Amino acid sequence: MKNFIRNVSFTPAGIKRGAKLLLVRKSKDVYFSEIADLVSSRSTCLRNQVGAVIVKESQILSTGYNGAPKGLAHCDEVGCIRQVKGYKSGERHELCRGLHAEQNAIIQASYHGISVKGAKIYVTTKPCSICTKMLINAGIHEVVYVEEYEDELASQLFKEANMIVRKINIRRNFGRAASGT
Repeated sequence: MKNFIRNVSFTPAGIKRGAKLLLVRKSKDVYFSEIADLVSSRSTCLRNQVGAVIVKESQILSTGYNGAPKGLAHCDEVGCIRQVKGYKSGERHELCRGLHAEQNAIIQASYHGISVKGAKIYVTTKPCSICTKMLINAGIHEVVYVEEYEDELASQLFKEANMIVRKINIRRNFGRAASGT
């Protein structure tokens, strides 16, 4: 063990032992979750920036972030009616002019004729019950998420559908958690 430690130095690219650089490769879960975080930086939601990446056989099929439908004004331009009326997170989804990241990722895949059956979705926030129902019907079999979102119905639906749901710990660079709010 002493011989190994003696000639080791750490660099941004990996671990260097003597003249040889040993790269530190991210796991696929970390890689795709960090991409979902980056995708969330496109969000125009005033409350939280959420990103999603649909992956099958280690290939990205589609991405999505929360925001208004294509061609319509975004919340950062016209405001948030849910915020103005004082609705808490998870209340009155139908008043929101935006779509959730998971919804946009499924829609983008469909728009381009790509099946997501049997895929995984990496999301920055655990899906709500509306998105959970869409993920089940789209054939997504696994959800990997970064931040918690309390929704008892979503948890029940995941269990009934025998979906794999896992939390991953990564540092968010975008969204509510990155800003500390």
